[in-house]
Amino acid sequence: MGSSEVMAMVLDAVAGKVLDELLNVIVEKKNRAVKFRPTLERLEDTLKRIRPLAEQIDGLNKRLDRPPEETERLIEQMRKGKDLVEECSKVQWWNCCYKANYQEELEDLEACIDRFFKYDMPGQTNRNVLETLVVIKDVHEELIRFVPRRSELSGVCLPPEPPAFTVGLDVHLRELKLRLLHGHHVEPVLTITGDGGSGKSTLAKKFCWDQDVTGKFKENIFFITFAKSPKLNTIVQRLFQHSGYKMPELQSEDDMIYQLEHLLKQILAKSPILLVLDDVWPESVSLVDKFVFKIPYYTILITSRFAIGDFGSPYVLKPLHEADAIKLLRHSSSLDEKKSDIPDDVVKEIARGCMGSPLALGVNGRSLRQKQPLFWHNKARALSSGRSIIVSNNDVLTCLQKSFDDLDPTVAECFRDLSLFPEAQRIPAAALIDIWAELRDEDDGTAMEKIYELVNRNMADIVVTRNIASGSVDYNYHYVTQHGLLRDLTILQTNQEPTEKRNRLIVDVSGNNLPKWWTSQNEYHFAANTLSISTDEAFTSEWCNLQPTEVEVLVLNLREKKHALPMFMKKMNKLKVLIITNYDFYRADLENFEVLDYLSNLKRIRLEKISIPFLSKTGVQLKNLQKFSFFMCNVNEAFKNSTTQISDVLPNLEEMNIDYCDLVQLPNGLSDIVSLKRLSITNCHKLSALPEGIGKLVNLESLRLTSCTSLVELPDSITCLHKLTYLDISDCVSLCKLPENMGELSSLERLNCIDCTRLNELPYSVTDLGSLRVVVCDEMMTTLWEPFTAFIDIQLDVAQVDFNLNWLL
Repeated sequence: MGSSEVMAMVLDAVAGKVLDELLNVIVEKKNRAVKFRPTLERLEDTLKRIRPLAEQIDGLNKRLDRPPEETERLIEQMRKGKDLVEECSKVQWWNCCYKANYQEELEDLEACIDRFFKYDMPGQTNRNVLETLVVIKDVHEELIRFVPRRSELSGVCLPPEPPAFTVGLDVHLRELKLRLLHGHHVEPVLTITGDGGSGKSTLAKKFCWDQDVTGKFKENIFFITFAKSPKLNTIVQRLFQHSGYKMPELQSEDDMIYQLEHLLKQILAKSPILLVLDDVWPESVSLVDKFVFKIPYYTILITSRFAIGDFGSPYVLKPLHEADAIKLLRHSSSLDEKKSDIPDDVVKEIARGCMGSPLALGVNGRSLRQKQPLFWHNKARALSSGRSIIVSNNDVLTCLQKSFDDLDPTVAECFRDLSLFPEAQRIPAAALIDIWAELRDEDDGTAMEKIYELVNRNMADIVVTRNIASGSVDYNYHYVTQHGLLRDLTILQTNQEPTEKRNRLIVDVSGNNLPKWWTSQNEYHFAANTLSISTDEAFTSEWCNLQPTEVEVLVLNLREKKHALPMFMKKMNKLKVLIITNYDFYRADLENFEVLDYLSNLKRIRLEKISIPFLSKTGVQLKNLQKFSFFMCNVNEAFKNSTTQISDVLPNLEEMNIDYCDLVQLPNGLSDIVSLKRLSITNCHKLSALPEGIGKLVNLESLRLTSCTSLVELPDSITCLHKLTYLDISDCVSLCKLPENMGELSSLERLNCIDCTRLNELPYSVTDLGSLRVVVCDEMMTTLWEPFTAFIDIQLDVAQVDFNLNWLL
C-alpha cells in the first residue's frame, strides 16, 4: 500500500467535501480580502497539495469502514474556516481591529491543518500499520493451526537437486526428453546405465528438475534410491508418506502391491507420474518388476551401474569427451584458463588419466585445488604410468585411491569412518562429531571442518535440512551423504589389513549370511577400536562370541522391530561412544539394556527411532555419561515410574538432546542433574510445559526449545539459570508470555525468538539483561523489542519471514 493510500485511510468522506468547499471559497475571496491575501495563498497551496487524497476517500473508507470520529475536529475547523474566509472578504481596509482578530484566526486555521498532517496523521498511520501487522499475525496463526507442519523428514521422495555445474550431460538430457516426453520410447521403463561415477544419478536429477519435465509431471515426480538391499515395504511406506496418504494395514506382499497400484491411480488424477529408481543392482531387478503397472501416463526411470536388459535397450552413458573432461577438471580444481601456471599438456594428461570418469575428474581436481605446479606434474606422471582406470570399478577405485595421497591423515581417517554407516543413508553429522570427539579429541567446530574438507574434495556431500539463524551453531540438522563408489573405496581401504589387525571392523549381515568367524565356537579376538554391525529384518542368528576388549566406538545399524543388545558388550570396558540407529519405518523395541551397566567408560549415547523402556525397568547407572541424544524416539516410558532418580542414573550428564520425540513431559528428576550444561528439546510437539524445578540446573549454559509448538509458557524458575548464555524459543507458536523476572538471566547473550506468534508483549525486566547482545527475531517481533533498544545495547537480527508454504516440505 502506498503512502498516499495510507493517509487517505484516515480521512472521512465528509472531510473531502468540506476541504473542497473551503478551497473554493479561498480561491473566490482571496482577491477581495486584500489584507489577508498572503495567508490565504498559503492556505490555498496547502489545500491543493492534499486535495488528491480526497479523491480516494469515498472508495477507501467504504472498503476499510473507518470511523468518522478521527477527523471530526479537522472537519469542524475547516467549516469554521470557510465562514472565516467569507467574513475576511467583508473587512474594510481601515478596520484594523477586525483585521488583527481575523488574521490571528486564519493563522490558527493554518496551524490546525498543518498540525493534523504533521502529527495526527503519522500517529494514525502508525496505528493502522500495527493493526495490519496484527491481522497478518492472526492469519499466520490460523495457517499454523489449520495447516499441519510437515517436518524436514517429510518429502522423502523428492528428487535431490543436481550439482550447480555439470558438463557433457546436455545432449543426454535432450535425448531423455525426446524419449520420455515426446513418445520416442514406447516402453514404460527406461534404464540409464554406465560405469560407476559416470553421472547416471546426476543426469536423472537434472531430468527431474528440467522445466519441461516438471511442466508435464508437476508434483508427481518421485525419487527412490535402491542401493544394494532395498526393502519393498519401506519404499511403499515412503511413497504413502510423501503423498500425504495414510498407510493402510497390509496383510501380505500381494496386498502391498495392490495398495501401491491403487495409490498411483489416485495420484494420477493430478498429473502423470515419473518414478525414478536410482542405483538399482542386478539382484533387485525382480523388485523393480513390482513397481511396473499397466497404467497410462506412468513412467519409470532407472539408473544402474549394471546393464539391465529386462526393460528393453538401456540408455548408456559413455565417458566424457576430452574437451568436456578438461573443462570438468579445470572447474573442479578452480583452475583459471587464462591465468595459470599449469601447462595445458599437464592438465590434458591428468584428464586422459581419468579416462572421462566425472567422479574421478572431480575428486582429482579437488585434490589439486590451489596446489603448486609440482603436484600437478607428479599427478600427471602417476596417472600416465598406470593402466586405465575405467576398465573396471576396481580401476576407478585405484584412481580414487591416488587422489587421497595429499589428504591430511586425520581427514583420511574421518573419511573412512563414513563406512561405519549403511550405504545410501544420510549420516547425522552429530553422530560423526560424537565419534571424533572421543577418538580424536575433536570439538564440534573442528569436527565439522573435517566434514567440509571432505565435501570440498568431492568425497562427500552435506545436506542441511533446516536453516538456523545466522550466528548460532546447531549441527543436528546437518547430514553427510556419500556416493556408493566412494563408500566402496573406504571398505577397500579398511580391508587391506587382516581382520584381526584392523582398527575398524565393519560387519554387514544380510539375513543369516554370516562370516565364518561369526559362527565359530571359539572366542574371536580383534584389535579394532571401532566396531560397526549392520543387520536387516531377516537377521535371526545369535550374536557371535566376540572379544571386543579394545572397542571404543560401537555403531549398531538395525532394521528389526525388536532387538536385544549383544551380551558381548559386557566386555567393552573401553567403550566410549554407542550409536544405535534403526532404519526400519517404525520404531524398534530395544532390550537387554542392562549390559550398559558394565560400560564404566561410556560417555556418549545416540539413539534413533528406538523405544526406550530401560530407565524405568533397569538399575543401570551411567555414571560417566556426558552426552545423551534421542532422535525420533519414544522416550515417555523411559521417564515413567522409575524406581531410581534420573539424577542417580546420569549423575555427570552435561548435554541432552531430544529431537522429534513424542515427549509429553520432562521428568522432574531431570532438574537434579546439576552437571547439565546444554539441553536441547526440539520438534517435540506434545510438550506443553517444562518442570518448575528446571531452575535448579544452575550450570545450564544453552537451552534450545525450537518448534515445541504446544509449549505455552516458561516456568518462572528459569530466571534462576544465571549461567545461561543462549536461549532459543523459535517456532514456539503457542508461547504466550515470558517470565516477569526475565531480566535476572544475567549471563544471557543471545536470544532466538523467531515466529513466536502469540508472544505480544515483553516484561519490562528485559531492560536488566545487561549481557544480552543479539536478539534474532522476525519483523513482527521487532515492534516489541525496538522500544527497549533505548535501554539495552542489543542488535536486532531480523530474519526474513517467508509467507509461502515451502516450509511445509
